[in-house]
Amino acid sequence: MYKVIITGSTGMVGKGVLLECLDDASITEALVINRSSLQMKHPKLKELLLKDFTQLESLKEQLKGYDACFYCMGVSSIGMNEAKFTAITYDITVIFADILHELNPNMVFNYVSGTGTDSTATGRVMWARVKGKTENYVLNKGFKDAYAFRPGMIIPERGIKSSTGWYNAVYVVLRPFFGLLKKMKSITTTSKIGQAMIASITADQLKKHLENKDINALAESRA
Repeated sequence: MYKVIITGSTGMVGKGVLLECLDDASITEALVINRSSLQMKHPKLKELLLKDFTQLESLKEQLKGYDACFYCMGVSSIGMNEAKFTAITYDITVIFADILHELNPNMVFNYVSGTGTDSTATGRVMWARVKGKTENYVLNKGFKDAYAFRPGMIIPERGIKSSTGWYNAVYVVLRPFFGLLKKMKSITTTSKIGQAMIASITADQLKKHLENKDINALAESRA
């Protein structure tokens, strides 16, 4: 039985992960940390609101005793310079990783980045460089286990919508093809990401950077 922390549950990936956790018998508690309320009620669901994530330390006493963190929070780099994107993407993740490692060193920490992330953190593409630096920090922090989830194309399920408007427009066009697309190993779904996250708590995968095909395989291991 596991207690998990989820960030980014107001977004497409995080919401999908949360719904799978609420449905899974092995998860006894899902704690979400958001800036604004989900307006959801469920016996397993706990919610902490924090307007400024740099102040996470103020919640330390409520973050003890958890088995995993599913870090699904993130923003698009469009229109951002590197300093701003780094402050949101890298700096905030470091705060979460540091505090949660101090409180729960035996937890599994899963960080959602994206396909194309640059593990060298030295390439030309700004977002890929920053995401790679963030992945490296999490993977080397010293948790019981840690994974970098790198989804590419994601099909939303269970009524979930993206918080990015143009994504939803694309999904409307592609919806008639969802059934076919879901059969492709190179494409994943919000449900499979959630199932893979749960499986990662005990799966102990040798591969730490998980692309869509790896996410799907890990999700199927729970079947």
